This record gives sequence, C-alpha cells and structure tokens, in this order.
Amino acid sequence: LCSPQAECVQGLKQQKASTEQIEEEVAKLLKLKAQLGPDERKQKFVLKTPKGTRDYSPQQMAVREKVFDVIISCFKRHGAEITDTPVFELKETLTGKYGEDSKLIYDLKDQGGELLSLCYDLTVPFARYLAMNKLTNIKPYHIAKVYWCDNPAMTRGQYREFYQCYFDIAGQFDPMITDAECLEIMSEILRSLQIGDFLVKVNDRHILDGMFAICCVPDSKFRTICSSNEMVGEKGLATKVPDHIGDYIQQHGGISLVEQLLQDPELSQNKQALEGLGDLKLLFEYLTLFSIADKISFDLSLAGEEPLGVGNVAAEGRYDGLVGMFDPKGCKVPCVGLSIGVERIFSIVEQRLEATEEKVRTTETQVLAASAQKKLLEERLKLVSELWNAGIKAELLYKKNAKLQNQLQYCEEAGIPLVAIIGEQELKDGVIKLRSVASREEVDVPREDLVEEIKRRTSQPLCICSVEQTIRGKWAWHYLWLKQDSAYVLPTALYTSFPAGRPPQ
Repeated sequence: LCSPQAECVQGLKQQKASTEQIEEEVAKLLKLKAQLGPDERKQKFVLKTPKGTRDYSPQQMAVREKVFDVIISCFKRHGAEITDTPVFELKETLTGKYGEDSKLIYDLKDQGGELLSLCYDLTVPFARYLAMNKLTNIKPYHIAKVYWCDNPAMTRGQYREFYQCYFDIAGQFDPMITDAECLEIMSEILRSLQIGDFLVKVNDRHILDGMFAICCVPDSKFRTICSSNEMVGEKGLATKVPDHIGDYIQQHGGISLVEQLLQDPELSQNKQALEGLGDLKLLFEYLTLFSIADKISFDLSLAGEEPLGVGNVAAEGRYDGLVGMFDPKGCKVPCVGLSIGVERIFSIVEQRLEATEEKVRTTETQVLAASAQKKLLEERLKLVSELWNAGIKAELLYKKNAKLQNQLQYCEEAGIPLVAIIGEQELKDGVIKLRSVASREEVDVPREDLVEEIKRRTSQPLCICSVEQTIRGKWAWHYLWLKQDSAYVLPTALYTSFPAGRPPQ
C-alpha cells in the first residue's frame, strides 16, 4: 500500500510540484505507514533452527556418510532390498499403534481433505506397505528421517527430527532363524564400526509374562511393569512380589541359564515361559553356529538406573501382529527387525573426534591438477578432464595463474593426498610430476600411466573412528552393551517390545 504512495511523492518532487501538494501527499503516506504499524523488517529476527533439529557441517556429514556406508553394505551382504515410504501417513494409520507414545506424533495442518501426520518411526509405515500390497515375504532395509514431538536432549543425541535405520525380515519361516540372523547383522555392523568390545543382552516376552504370572502379578499390570522404572510396590502389589521377581531378574548367562530355567520348578509349569525358553535355547544354538554366542547374554533384568550420557543405540524386536492390524481379513505376517540408532552413533563419533581434535576429510578428492608456471590453465583443464573421464576424483583451483605454493597448501588443508603437476618441461617430456602431499616425494610419471598410478596409490580401506559407549536394544528384549572404562554400565531406560516400545534414535 505504501509503495504506490511513496512513488507518487517521489514523482511530485521530481516534477518540482508545489510544496502544498507534496506535503499533502506526504501526509497521506505517513497515515498509511501508521495504519500498517512498525516495519517488520526492522524487527529483530533470530536465525536459529527449530527446537530438536540441527544443521550438519561438511565434517559431520562426512562422518555420517561413512557410518551409513558400513551399515548399508552389511544389509546388502545379507540380501536386503531397499524400500521407501512417504515421510507422512494418514493420521489414522499411525494413531493407536504406539501406545502412550502416540501423543508424540506430529499432526499436519489439513490442506487437501486428509488428516495427515509425520511418521514417528519406519515400522508402522512398513507394516501398512505390506498389508496394502499383500506382501507376505520380503527382506528390506529402509533409512529415512522420522519425527517425534518430544522434549529432546540434543547433547545425548536425541532430536525431534532424526534418521532411523531399519532392517526387517517379513514372512513365515522356521523359528528363530531370522532372529539369529538379525543378531548376526547387528554384531557385524558393530565390529565394522570398530566401537569396541560389546555384549548383546536378550530376553523373551513370553518368559517375562510367565515370570510375572508365577510371581502373582495381575495380567493388567504386566505391560506397565515392563515399560517402567518404578518399583513394583508402587503398583499396589503384595510386598513379597518384588522379592520374588528379584530372584529371577538378577540372573544372566548363556544357554546354560536357559537350560537351568527349563528345570525351574515354577517356570517349567508355565506354558508361556516354557515356550520362550525353548525359543531362546534354539536361538543360542544358531548363534553358536554364527560364532557370536559369546557376544550374547540371556538377561532377565527389567529395569536399570539411568547413567548420564548413556543411551540406547540399537534394537531388535518382533512385531508379528502389526501387519494384521491393517489387513481387512486380519491376515498376520510374522516380522522381525532391527534398528541401528545412527543418531547416537553419530554423536558419539563426533564427540570423540572433537576430543582428539582429529581432522575429518570432507571430500574424496584423490588428486589436484596443478601447474608450476603461469599461462597453463588450458593444460590444467585438459589434465583434470582426462582424470574425470577415467573415474578419478580430481580438482583444480579456479584461478588462471594460481601459485604452486597456494595449490600445495590447498591440498594440505583439504587432505588431498596427491598433486599432479604440469609444467613446461613436463609438457616437453610427455610426463606428469606426481607429488605425495604427506611425504613431499615427487616422481615423473608418463602421462599414459598417470591414471593407473593414481589408482594404485589411493586404494585404501575405509577406516571409522573407534568408539566405546553403552548400547541398549529390544526384542521382546535385546540389550546391546559396550564396555565403558572396563566396566559394564546400566542402560538408560526400559523399552518394551513393539508397539509400545520406542526405537532408538
């Protein structure tokens, strides 16, 4: 509204109109400005990311990319296919599938006649995908961002927007084979990421329910006890119940503990407990064949203290009944899956890199095409083009007459290992001077052999920063622990089996 009036005033001044006429139009302009209120552009504007989100620098993204590469290569090694689902779903698809955590779902404003919500995790969308497409057998992996309307602790790797990394096996198979492979995949990923010594703790929902039953816990209180750190006495139970439960939850071990509990006079009389113990015995037999039984511990713990800075970063669980919730005929598709809490892993690696002040390369450039004298831009362009066409990752400085010293300094700062230097003498001799940035060693390489020499020198295995941190997971309970200061640390919180349990970030 003000712009046309301002142009009118400006025009009158240029035309040298009468003072009275100019003042009259200026008064109109001031009146319009008063109606519009203060200029919003002059108000203080704070540049920040929304709560629970963050930007990622090239250094941080380089770490993430390497971690993802390790995880994805493991998934593919086990025959997984990649899938993808929308970042938002119909609200009715998501609500009612997460128990109390349904209140953490972000709802979207209705703009197209549908009530929508941002995805809280990747499991429910995957179950909807199976039911909608009538799939009964698939082994996919899925990496995508999800959203929690929560109060995050960002210093501990908790966010409102974060990546989840899932591997699932859907289909009717013989017992425990798929569960064992998921544990094998989890172990492979942890070994590949070099995160130190670890131990996976497992339990079974049937065993837990059977234990509560023989300890006289009412059915209605099974799940609330399983998903809470509160003392059971606060649930209105008899005073002897905590002691009875305590006799069991203090036990942990391997297949020998499973066999011991199969002979327990009380548990052996409970059908659910017997079923769970039978499954765990079979699981340990398969884990022994995978040579990872020494990394797995059967543990009946239900709760633990919450040590500072420790969080769950991996989980595995069954959700056999979820697909049937979407199928019109209630057809169930047995499913088991694992989740790698990549956000926590990223935070751990980043903190360690900061503590050690280790430099992270943000590019994969193998060689810089450089010149030793002036007026050789055309030759540099020809050289870098040859390298690109041969699949070599190469750069050049965007200056006509870049000083050689500046080019070498750029390589040191960017971590580029090699410099291909071309000069007048090299052009005459048909060679390229190949310089190692680290050792400053230089050698003349025939131009036709340059590509192979660069490939030979830059073929190095991937290395990820070593990390040690506590890990926790679920299956009806899979706990993943790492040694911290040569001692095992308790997990942060208790996560029940899906759908009430919250997968790790």
